Amino acid sequence: MIDARVVLLVRDGCHLCTEAVGVVSAVCAETGDTWVTRDVDADPALRAEFSDHVPVTFVDGVRHAIWYVDADALRRVLTTA
Repeated sequence: MIDARVVLLVRDGCHLCTEAVGVVSAVCAETGDTWVTRDVDADPALRAEFSDHVPVTFVDGVRHAIWYVDADALRRVLTTA
């Protein structure tokens, strides 16, 4: 996908996406891991695959969470892998 440890698929106007950005940002700041967002509507393939299933969080290219990001679960994955 993108050269970052955590990739968060989002779309404009999505309140769950806004919440997920806050969680991912805070956890990655603690762990020192890189993260990026990607707009699903900017990529036809992502839009077709994920449609209304955003936000989607990937860690090391593997889907970690959909719709909600649990800070403790994300932290655990990032610090034990």
